[in-house]
Amino acid sequence: MTSRIIALALDSPADNADLRAFWCAALGYRVSRTWRDAAGVEYAELTGDGPMLLLQPVAEPKRVKNRLHLDLAADGDRDAEVTRLVGLGARVVDHDPRWPWVVLADPAGNEFCVLPPR
Repeated sequence: MTSRIIALALDSPADNADLRAFWCAALGYRVSRTWRDAAGVEYAELTGDGPMLLLQPVAEPKRVKNRLHLDLAADGDRDAEVTRLVGLGARVVDHDPRWPWVVLADPAGNEFCVLPPR
């Protein structure tokens, strides 16, 4: 017996409309479902061509680097994709020209990398 990944959960602020919009635009995803837990906290499932992202509201603010991050491959020019994502609300965290990736953070501060096409 084995397990399988059904979603990648991203911590988010309780009011995560901007984060939903960012990831949907960034990945070409859509909000496929929202639901509330027993405490009334609303979760959002984002789906598209790739693994599901689950926006999971948390009370505490982000304070440290992610223990797990997403690596995105541009479907064209990496720098053009970085510019597009920044226009959607991301910010550049680190860009060392010696490496093929650029580290960005989404509107909630979750880090992710953008790499050349693969």
